[in-house]
Amino acid sequence: MFNFVHKYKKAVTVVLGLVALTFVFWGVENRVTRSGRETVASVNGMEISVREFEDELRRQQDQLRELLGRNFDPAALNTPESRRLLLDSLIAQRLVASAAVSSRIVVTDEMLRDTIASIPAFRGPDGTFSKAAYESVLRTQNPPMSPAQFEARLRYELSLGQLTRAVAEAAIPSRTVTERLTALEAQQREIQEARIPAQQFLPQVKVDDAQVKAYYEANPAEFRTPERLKAEYVVLSADAIAAQETVSPQEVRQQWESTYGPKLREKEEARKKAQAIAAEVKKHPESFAEVAKKESQDPGSKDNGGDLGFSARGSFVKPYEDAVFRMREGEISDVVESEFGFHIIKLTGIRKNDGKEERRSSHILISAPGDAKPFEAMRGQIEADLKKQRAARRFSEAADTFSNMVYEQSESLKPVAERFKLQIQTTGWVARSPNQELGALDNPKLIAALFSGDSINNRRNTDAVEVAPGTLVSARVVDYQPEAQRKFEEVNNEITDKLRQRQAAELAQKEGAAKLEQLRKGADAGLKWGAPKTVSRREPQGLSGAVLRSVVGADVSKLPAYVGVPLPEAGYLLLRISKVIEADPKEQAQASSARTSALLGASQYDAYVDSLRQQASISINQANLQAK
Repeated sequence: MFNFVHKYKKAVTVVLGLVALTFVFWGVENRVTRSGRETVASVNGMEISVREFEDELRRQQDQLRELLGRNFDPAALNTPESRRLLLDSLIAQRLVASAAVSSRIVVTDEMLRDTIASIPAFRGPDGTFSKAAYESVLRTQNPPMSPAQFEARLRYELSLGQLTRAVAEAAIPSRTVTERLTALEAQQREIQEARIPAQQFLPQVKVDDAQVKAYYEANPAEFRTPERLKAEYVVLSADAIAAQETVSPQEVRQQWESTYGPKLREKEEARKKAQAIAAEVKKHPESFAEVAKKESQDPGSKDNGGDLGFSARGSFVKPYEDAVFRMREGEISDVVESEFGFHIIKLTGIRKNDGKEERRSSHILISAPGDAKPFEAMRGQIEADLKKQRAARRFSEAADTFSNMVYEQSESLKPVAERFKLQIQTTGWVARSPNQELGALDNPKLIAALFSGDSINNRRNTDAVEVAPGTLVSARVVDYQPEAQRKFEEVNNEITDKLRQRQAAELAQKEGAAKLEQLRKGADAGLKWGAPKTVSRREPQGLSGAVLRSVVGADVSKLPAYVGVPLPEAGYLLLRISKVIEADPKEQAQASSARTSALLGASQYDAYVDSLRQQASISINQANLQAK
């Protein structure tokens, strides 16, 4: 089973990642042919609907929100550039899917079964595939999935994985290429730096009024202030509504009783049963296997008398494993609680295998709800959940009222703020360009509405804009400044400083180039060198890309070697290369070969998708691609 998983590791990793995140799947037949009256693009007749595009955008936003928490910026994935990148990825999926079908790539039933069996979420307490767990996990997804839907999607993903892997493997480099790239990537060079700063040449620089005026007149765009405005705004969110909800202690208790009470009672009954069984088998150890066959609720092991075979650490859930590796051979444990219920464990063997200790155990499992917790432990969570549930039910209605009020009473945000007990927030000066510091206001559609003629001239509220799922914002302009040319008198000193700095940098670079020539001829050049440090392509030690390229590209056939790099506006940087340290080929070969293969494989795959794109019939609906 695991041979297939290893062979198709990339495809399986993609699938497992999707399973672990949210099970956002739909049937493959929908993915390939689903269409609607509104489409974002068409690829060889296969449509990408607006709904599919927005669903994928929302899925990515949800994943980033979960990953970044408060630092998440919902607008970051909704810019024109981000939306086009997302569409390109969906188009690439369509192209590869079509190629997979044309190539007659087949995922056999055996491959499908093996992959499903390897997914941890579908395993029972004994670590093997559990049909009950499989169906249970699928049922609990939002929306629920049938095994047929999941298997169709998985078959689709595996077929794409096979094609992707085949294309990437076509780029496996030769040993000579790999060894050469290994040497270049891992080679280290010991360097010292000497800077010639522009600052030291400033006293020599003279800039007259005519030069300053000429620069001002030649670069008018540099001295224009963009249009900007100040705004006030209100935010309506499901969280804000939830904060206003009240839940009585009786309601919390009732919710616990209906949801967790039966589970807790069931768990206590299971515990008592397990304790009674433990007492019985400890009294009569020889009966353990027979009792397991009769009482154990683990379908994977009960018919074998509870036997789970030999296993090393890492094979079972932690409470079970900890108990097993504390026991003596022949010992029967007290009741051990895990997420699956209550175990009575018997240790039946200990051995060494490839230097690792393995232990053989049998168990009797009495299943119990894993989420059964006492009232006090759940009180806060239940109260918060009840508030969120009520807020979710109210939000749709509240959103309509909010939208109507900001439109119908467009001269002020006070009525809607009072109606929903919202705080009217204010901004500093805001330009059209994205600015994450604006938080909820940093939304392209909302910014466009604020800078519209109606908002600026009439100071009306904007329409309510959904800036994130479950979050609406309306804003209004309170002050506005149009784009304007800054007066020469305002920028005179600024231009003077800029020209002086530029000319000083040119003098520093001229001096640096002269010193570089002296160094290469063997002269001292009178420089003060910094402390030695070792750099490489992998570890640039803070060097900029341009400086690192100069260092690793320098001719080091004769040492010390010298290179110089102009620093715009800052001066000149000289570097002395005093030592070259070659990597140990044996230590680097394996890792570098993998990296080289990965890089070339990715390049090969991109080229393959580009070739498919050139042969395909692709149309894009630009209007539907834009954020609404």
